[in-house]
Amino acid sequence: MGGMNWQVGVPLSNFTSWRVGGKAEFLALPRSVAELQAVLERSQGLPLTFLGAGSNLLISDRGIPGLVICTKYLRGVRFEENRVYVAAGEPLPKLAWQLAKRGWGGLEWAVGIPGTAGGMAVMNAGAQGGCAADCVVGVEVYTAAGERQWLDKADLQYSYRHSQLQGRNAIVTEVVLQLQPGQDPAFLVERTRQNYEHRHRTQPYHLPSCGSVFRNPPDYAAGWLIDRCGFKGYQLGQAQVSELHANFILNLGGARAREIYELMETIKLKVWEQWAILLQPEVKLIGDFSY
Repeated sequence: MGGMNWQVGVPLSNFTSWRVGGKAEFLALPRSVAELQAVLERSQGLPLTFLGAGSNLLISDRGIPGLVICTKYLRGVRFEENRVYVAAGEPLPKLAWQLAKRGWGGLEWAVGIPGTAGGMAVMNAGAQGGCAADCVVGVEVYTAAGERQWLDKADLQYSYRHSQLQGRNAIVTEVVLQLQPGQDPAFLVERTRQNYEHRHRTQPYHLPSCGSVFRNPPDYAAGWLIDRCGFKGYQLGQAQVSELHANFILNLGGARAREIYELMETIKLKVWEQWAILLQPEVKLIGDFSY
């Protein structure tokens, strides 16, 4: 699976946490920034789609035309003073544990998020009262033309589950975090463990999902609204609203992206009818959903 070798017609269900999605026309899996640059140089004229861990995506059953570049194999962490330089593909849970054991505070909240450092920076991911905007200093990105750029925190314009990166045709290669070194590792590890256990106690991890499907609107939790509309356990094909947390949609095995999408639309309509609140997806939709 070398990054220089493009694969043809690869099912993207293998690259998303929901385990759904059609095929990529072409797929590249670079393992270094140099490989990524080579891929971008060869890709001129092709539509580009960038993937990380695929934990916050719903990819259409019809697949994605052009070249899909997945950065999940860009790995590496280095420490300088109170900053940590993290390659975009580093898994967040692994990073949170690593930092806690080293006595670096500030990322304990991320231990239950099944994404990557790059995805965290793009989505302004958050949990347990913390979020990316609390600790991200800036990111290194490469444009579709292969140009390297540095974007600092002001450029990212962070807001709730949003950053300017979501509208850019650029790929994150490195995230720089400002944290608090020199803390008691035992204390940080315990706090990380508590966050991990709380997350697994209150959210379903036994079946494929994307995490939270909808953003929390002002003054409400999306899961509470969906629950009050009677959706817990509601099923469409092999897609089911979790009985543990109503803002999770589970793949019971063999679900199609279309079933998940139609379930999302059904939930949005019912919440609007009952509460006059229009839920906004937290999950990103990629591909053709014009069913």
